[in-house]
Amino acid sequence: MKHADWIAGGATVELNGRRLFVRRDGAGSPVTLLHGFPTSSHDWAATVPHLVAAGCQVTTLDLLGFGHSDKPRHHRYSIHEQADLVEALWKHLDIGPTALVAHDYGVSVAQELLAREPGRITRAAWLNGGLYADLHRPIPAQRLLHGRLGPLLARLTDERRFTANLRSVLAKPVPDELLHDMWTSMARQKGHHLAPHLLRYIDDRRVHFHRWTGSLERYEGPLLFVWGPEDPVSGAHVLERLRQRRPHAAFTVLDGVGHYPQVEAPEETAAALAAFLAG
Repeated sequence: MKHADWIAGGATVELNGRRLFVRRDGAGSPVTLLHGFPTSSHDWAATVPHLVAAGCQVTTLDLLGFGHSDKPRHHRYSIHEQADLVEALWKHLDIGPTALVAHDYGVSVAQELLAREPGRITRAAWLNGGLYADLHRPIPAQRLLHGRLGPLLARLTDERRFTANLRSVLAKPVPDELLHDMWTSMARQKGHHLAPHLLRYIDDRRVHFHRWTGSLERYEGPLLFVWGPEDPVSGAHVLERLRQRRPHAAFTVLDGVGHYPQVEAPEETAAALAAFLAG
């Protein structure tokens, strides 16, 4: 689905004084999808139709600072605030127990939600992300943006640099049009200038390491990990620990796939998620 069509199918909702882009698709068992950094809910465009066909009511949103949601400047973004907004959305939409699917930045939001109310999450699926802060390996551009020169480097970022950095974490070819959509969504309202502020999630992960890893490891509901082992950021080295810590979980390992399984291998990823969410 083209990015413009994706946006046309959603709406803007005001929550906690912020305006967030939200979509709802299908009817049936609730599932909430959380996207990663630095992209948006459009990452799930190829996934959603499969989940709807499997009998799910799918809720997707652009987190604060991303995509078509508000992008406040000089704001202290935090994973806890993002979790607050997801909870506010659930209340607004009258969503009770829900399945949860998360990728990259979204896995930390999901871990915080699990830490708060694990009984609300009926089942949880995870795509490549920093579930263990000590194993997270940010690419050089992220390390620079997270450092003292981050604000300057963010202003110098253009589509060419963005595309090169994104391709460095992919293991399979992705259409140029899709990468352009990712850039357009991020750069909306100069959102690429916010990268140093949003990258504070790296610090959040370190500070809340035990809370978030504990929420994952103590969770008693069904678990699925859909993983691209060729991911240089959160690939095979994270998968190895997950197999050790959650040996009874379900694993779908996508050979030859990198950091974005839902983009690099959309059919396989969607099939695995649909089967899992259908129970």
